[in-house]
Formats: sequence, C-alpha cells, structure tokens
Amino acid sequence: MSVFSEAALEKKLAELSNSQQSVQTLALWLIHHRKHSRNVVAVWYKELRKAKSTRKLTFIYLANDVIQNSKRKGPEFTRDFASFLIDGFRHVAKGADDGVCRSLERVLQIWQERAVYEAEFLEEIRRAVHGDCKPGNVTPKRHGMVEETIEKGDERGKDTGTDRKAMKRSLEQMQKPKEKQRKVEQQQNNCSTETEELLHALTDLEQAASSDAAVCKRIATLPLEVQDTTQLSRVTDREAAERLAQNVEEACVLLADYSGRLAAELEDRRQLAGMLTTYAHAQRELLAIKEVQLEECKQKLSNVTQVRKELRVHMQNLTNPPHIPKHTQNLAPLPSPGDLFSKD
Repeated sequence: MSVFSEAALEKKLAELSNSQQSVQTLALWLIHHRKHSRNVVAVWYKELRKAKSTRKLTFIYLANDVIQNSKRKGPEFTRDFASFLIDGFRHVAKGADDGVCRSLERVLQIWQERAVYEAEFLEEIRRAVHGDCKPGNVTPKRHGMVEETIEKGDERGKDTGTDRKAMKRSLEQMQKPKEKQRKVEQQQNNCSTETEELLHALTDLEQAASSDAAVCKRIATLPLEVQDTTQLSRVTDREAAERLAQNVEEACVLLADYSGRLAAELEDRRQLAGMLTTYAHAQRELLAIKEVQLEECKQKLSNVTQVRKELRVHMQNLTNPPHIPKHTQNLAPLPSPGDLFSKD
C-alpha cells in the first residue's frame, strides 16, 4: 500500500463515494496505517466539515467501518475517533432530513449491540443528533424520573419555582460524584491504552535499523572500490569491471534499503518522543487526581477512626450499669405468697 501522508488522505477522502467498495477500500488503507490514527481522525473530521451535505453521511460510514474492523488489531481508532464522534454526528445531523437521522441512529444501534462504545457515551451522541435533526424526526429519550419531575412539576400544584430549583441543585449534586468518577475511570483507561502503545513502540525500536548489527557490519566492510571513484583506474579488463558493477549494484541495494529503514526509524522516534510527552502530561494529571483521592481517603479514615473510638467508649458505658444503692439491704423482706393469702 502507498505511504501515508495527510495530503494523500485528503485526496482519498475527496474521491470517496457512497459505494460499499469505496468505503471498504479506504477503510483497509486507514487500518493499515493505524499508527497514524490521530492524524487520520483529525483529517477525517476536517474534511467531514468541508464536505457537501450529500457526502457527509459517507464519512460516518467510513468511520464505522474503520472502528469495527480495526478493533482486533488495536484500540487506536476506537479511542481516537471517540474525541470527534459527538461533534461529527452533530454536524451531520444539523438540518438533516429524516432518512439521514435514521441512518445515524442505525449506526449507533449497531455500536450499542456490539458494545463498541459504552452506553453512556452513545447516549451523548444521540442527544447531539436529536438536538440538530429537523423536527418530526426521532424523539430523544428521557433520562431519569427526577429530571422529568423537575420539568413537569408536581401535578398537585404544591411545588413552587424554588422547590424545582432546589430539586435541580440536588440532582446536580448527586450527579457530580458520578461524573467525576466516570472521568477518572476514563482517564485511567486512556492511560492504560497509552501505556500499551508506548510499550509496543519501545519494543518495535528494539528491531530498528540502527540495532541491526548484521547489516551495519556489512556496510562497514564494503570494499573501498565501491565507495571511491579513484579506484576505477585500477580496473583494466571487462571481467573485473563486470564484477565491480555487480558489487556496486549490491551495495546500492543494501544502502538504499538501510537508508529507507533509517528514515522510518527516525519518524518512529519522532512519534515516540511525542507519545512520551503526551504520556508524561497524562501521568501528571492522573497523579494530581490520585493525590486528591488520597487526601479524601485519609480524611474518611480519620472520620471513621474517630467514630470507632467514640463508639468503644459508648459501648463501655452500656456494659457497666449504674450501682444499686446499699441502703436497700436494711429493708424488711417481702412476704411470701403463703403469708399473703393466710387467714388470721
């Protein structure tokens, strides 16, 4: 397959048609160049916004084909497309007719059935789609009885505007910890994926051209006559010239191949440097989050320890009942049942 470049991708996207063969062919080319997934997705989104309205849905079909068929080879496209899907679907749905909206919904349904993305993320895309489709299209789902109560109000007419605001604030307060936890989990998943990619890139560099000792030795031991034109004067017969020509040809092939491998290694090392910078930044962000979590956990531990301490004191007071006064010992004994019912 041809070498990847953003210009080549832009050209292929401009030539993309709505046929299944066209979509699948370009998808295979993109999957082959999956190590450039971030650039691919960025160009895809840029060209999507520039495309005519009649071609925008084809870009969604292309993304669908790439995401589903690249999963078994790696998570690159699934992860990188996720950053653009909400805006991408919203852009395609903006002012779209009923047929386009149904097609977008069908793609989301397939992703949900095959667990391509989490349900919450797909619902976010749906809300973006339903907010921009023309009226009369698919109606967005309602989420949660609390929100519905806030919108409708108390049917008995008892809740006021203040009550509704209080309920809304309460809902937001309940959702904040869940949203925070979801973001932390998502960031942890992203860091895990980036860690795997980083390890994979480092492993690949172990097989890089500069580490190929055998080829380096062959290049270092190339005879002088294939490197120095002044040695040509020593060739005095045709047979020697043919042998030299063969040696020169083999040296050219060897050096051209090694030069290409070194160029690829250079590009890989540049990408690795960028990955390391991104990875270090992500780890610093995650470290800050974990430090906050640690402080929260320490505070909870302190609170629970204090409760345990006070509970022990309280339990000791419960197991030691107050002492009965001794002056009751001088009282006369109670009469027996026989004395109570005896006749005088």
